[in-house]
Amino acid sequence: MFEKLVSDPAALRRHRTAPFAAERERYLQHCADFGATRATLLVKSTELLFLSSHLAPYASEGVDMAALHQIADTRKSTCKGAMACQRLIDVGRPWLKFLGWWREPVIELQAQTCLDRYVAWMRDERGFSCATVYLWRRHSKLFLSWCEKTNRQLCDLQPNDVDAYFISEGRGRWCRGSVSTIASALRAFLRYCATQGECSPRLPETIRGPRIYRQESLPYAPRWSDVRRVLTYADKSKARDIRDRAILMLLAIYGLRRGEVAGLQLDQVDWRGRVLRVFRLKRRQDETYPLLPSVAEALALYVDTVRPQTASQQVFMTLQAPCRPLGASALYDIVNRRLVALGIQAAHRGPHALRHACAARLVAEGLTLKEIGDHLGHRSTSATRIYAKVDMTSLREVGDFDLGALQ
Repeated sequence: MFEKLVSDPAALRRHRTAPFAAERERYLQHCADFGATRATLLVKSTELLFLSSHLAPYASEGVDMAALHQIADTRKSTCKGAMACQRLIDVGRPWLKFLGWWREPVIELQAQTCLDRYVAWMRDERGFSCATVYLWRRHSKLFLSWCEKTNRQLCDLQPNDVDAYFISEGRGRWCRGSVSTIASALRAFLRYCATQGECSPRLPETIRGPRIYRQESLPYAPRWSDVRRVLTYADKSKARDIRDRAILMLLAIYGLRRGEVAGLQLDQVDWRGRVLRVFRLKRRQDETYPLLPSVAEALALYVDTVRPQTASQQVFMTLQAPCRPLGASALYDIVNRRLVALGIQAAHRGPHALRHACAARLVAEGLTLKEIGDHLGHRSTSATRIYAKVDMTSLREVGDFDLGALQ
């Protein structure tokens, strides 16, 4: 890799003989595979050469931010500029993370041991999903941090202490749904703590969140006419618009979840057979859909002209080097940006709004709830019942029913 970047024999010898040459070369090749330009690779190779020359021989045991800042200060003194210091950090930290040598600062809580045991219990004994473990750990850790900040001990907590947490932290910030979720997470955590003798066994049962009624809300779907505007508003001379239009079509036409779109693989698109295979996250199984000509055209235009040349098998990638798979959270920005640009008013502007719009359109076309649930990848029809509220045709039939003949 060094030979592709450096032609001067003396410079090439410096790169070859400096410490951690194999590790630097492997990382540069990784960046090249993900679309980094030659100019970017030259900057990275220069900064990594300086960094490797100042790392301790035992750097593989771990490098933290304090050590990296110390080396960066040396870089700043030689280059006479604050930008040189920041550039070394920006280049060096991803390299150290790539090698597994980076050590994040660990903020230990007084009840950290209890929290770690709780996480292990959720994961190993209860078999909770990774998402549930992450969310409940996060809420529990925030609560424990607040307890330490306000000088409250877990063993001495009283119901009014939990109330104070919701009042001080949630006022003006948490909606009813968030309060209910956090209350459930804290109740589960404190129940575990009670079994371990860490808090009063009566404390968890005093936590009450707001009542959330099933099917209490309406789908927050934009009108299908607005969805058509979203799908047709694109500048085919712009790479971002070409990629985003393919994503928006998958969300609106197939009603895919954002994680299903972000996780779509190249081999799931059968161009010759005109078939799209999607791994449904809730059902945990593959489903096959016909690849509509308009969607096939949008995907082909993106893959052939815009998608970076990379070893990754995920369809949707970032457009700036180093190119990497597009995360599910990035899809919110894509949908929100398009809705705002067109001035479309909606209660929510994320990917799920287009999924709701897809379901509302299927309801208007007369499909049954079972058919709509199958299209959306629901595990049961109970998850699809909310869309019966927007079946205006059927609701009008109920409203126009004449009871006079029954009297």
